[in-house]
Parts: sequence; C-alpha cells; structure tokens
Amino acid sequence: MTTRTEVLMDTLVTIRVLDSAADQAVERAFGWFYQVEERCTRFDERSELMQLTTRAGVPVEVSAILFEAVRFSVSLAEETGGAFDPTIGLRMEELGFNRNYQTGEQIRTAITDAAAVSYRDVQVDSARRTVTLRQPMVLDLGAVAKGLAVDLAARELQPFKNFCIDAGGDLYVGGLNPEGKPWSVGIRHPRIEHTFIDTFRASDQAICTSGDYARRHHILDPRTCEPAGTVATATVIASNAMLADGLATAAFVLGPIDGLAVLNRLGVEGLIVTPNLERYETRGLRRAA
Repeated sequence: MTTRTEVLMDTLVTIRVLDSAADQAVERAFGWFYQVEERCTRFDERSELMQLTTRAGVPVEVSAILFEAVRFSVSLAEETGGAFDPTIGLRMEELGFNRNYQTGEQIRTAITDAAAVSYRDVQVDSARRTVTLRQPMVLDLGAVAKGLAVDLAARELQPFKNFCIDAGGDLYVGGLNPEGKPWSVGIRHPRIEHTFIDTFRASDQAICTSGDYARRHHILDPRTCEPAGTVATATVIASNAMLADGLATAAFVLGPIDGLAVLNRLGVEGLIVTPNLERYETRGLRRAA
C-alpha cells in the first residue's frame, strides 16, 4: 500500500493506493495538483489565471488546464442559470477571501472600473483555445479547480484500479477498498463535530461536498452577491470530481428544491441538508450497510 499526504490548494490532499509499487504514479498524481494550482489560483498574481485578468477585452490563448476549468465553469453557469458563476472573484476579494494560504499575502486586484459582470461576459473558443474577458473581472475557479486536479490525479492512478484521493472534501474512489468492497464514504455532520450525517458506498466515482461548517459564508449566491443560507451541506456523487465539485457548490446556492431538481436533471446522485437538518436526496444513493 502507498499513502502520501501534502498540503495543496489550501487543504490536505491524501492519496492512497492499494499497491506498494505505486510511488512514481503517486508522484505524478500530486504533480497535477501543483500544475492546476499554479495555473488556476486567484491568490497569486503570477498565476496564469491572474495574468488573464490583466488582459480584458482581447482573446487570450491559455493552457489546456486553465481553458478546461474556465470552459466548464461557464457551461455550469449556463446550466444553473447563474447560481454558479466564476466571475464572483472580485466580490470575494472585497469580502476578505483574498489571502494566499502559503505566504499570508493579501491579493488586491487593480481593477478600479469594475462593472457588474456575469458568466455571459466570458467567451471561450474551443477551436483556438482562447478565453476573452469582455470586461475587467476576476475569475474564481475554486469551485472546480480542485475537482479538476482530482480528476487528473485519478487518471494517473487508473492502472492501479484500487485507490482513494481525498482533497479536503473532494474525493475520488477507484475500484475497491482493502476489504474488497466498494469504498465507504462518510459525510460530515454540519452541526455535530466528529460525526457523520450519512455514509455512502461508491466505486469509480467522485464524491464532493460543499458545507457551511468549514468557512461560514464563503459560498456566495452570485445572483445577489450575498452569502447563500438555505443549505447547510450539499454532497454530489458523479462520474468525475470537477462535475461533482461544481454541482455541490451550485446545489448549495440553489437551495434544496431547485438544487435537487438540477441534480436529478443531470443524472447525478446527491444529498442536500438544510440548516434545520431537513434532508433532500436523489433516489439512487447507495448507503453503507
């Protein structure tokens, strides 16, 4: 068995592979986290994302990693009617979510003529792999970048079949656990510490959770620029982590009724819990015995 933990993307990332010969693959898997963070973070003015911010109004050819994160974010924004919107970055800065976890440095973007923006002001061109920011803005890719890193790491580990990637609430479980069964994944209780509110079985799937317990009020409703408050925790189980990551955030913002409707429409599984601990869930959840 190979197990390794590092601090990346402002969280603990643990990779566990049920094969003692996986050291090099695990090294490459962690490498994807470094690459995604370097390109997609808004907490470093030298990142590719922040360099894109300085070039509003013109098409900019970007890396495959950054393009995929932006493309997917815009697509999800369209799918959710703006409940998910990556153009919320400047507002997040204004609320104080602008400190680099590695250096402690505060990032303040030099945008003085900020206008009201939305995902409709971001144009992506797949043929040319360009992104055009039609107005000055700061993109926040935090709700999809970690999921993208998990997916790239999981692709690196596929030859080993049985593995688990845990990136601070964003997980991908491949194959079977050490007992030869689907992995058991506990969902943290939003109000009681050291307790699970539910436990599911999963194999070759991603499980991502957005909750109000880690950083209260850090999830904004982009449509109002106010903290989303009708959900305590939203968990999504999907085929890949970027989809599960983004949809967990979207469901948190949309609320239990509309959030569940989106999950059902897109054919993923999920559990949404309100601050009063009311539960809303899709029909196909596989609970642990």
